[in-house]
Amino acid sequence: QVQLVESGGGLVQPGGSLRLSCAASGSIFSIYDMRWYQQAPGKQRELVAGINNGGSTTYAVSVKGRFTISRDNAKNTVYLQMNSLNPEDTAVYYCNADVRTYRGVNNYWGQGTQVTVSS
Repeated sequence: QVQLVESGGGLVQPGGSLRLSCAASGSIFSIYDMRWYQQAPGKQRELVAGINNGGSTTYAVSVKGRFTISRDNAKNTVYLQMNSLNPEDTAVYYCNADVRTYRGVNNYWGQGTQVTVSS
């Protein structure tokens, strides 16, 4: 009943920027924590950034100071502004959220969006 749809990925040169978006839709009562994960080829999926419904944020050490997570609660959307990108940021980025529906609180994943940093 809940879909998370990411957008905004693509190819960018080192030092460039991208902004990812993730919109949640469906029978949503409320959304609690929202997160972005990255999964590089051959590696495990790792948490990049998280934001709760009060706006408090957390970041992985590798992206702190370069990435900014934000959310628009009216639009059920979370964003990831990525600046000063480097090739090590190349990965599929997944949106994740804890969502309350009539079935209770469950965790949902988006389908992922590819980010490639290369010259």
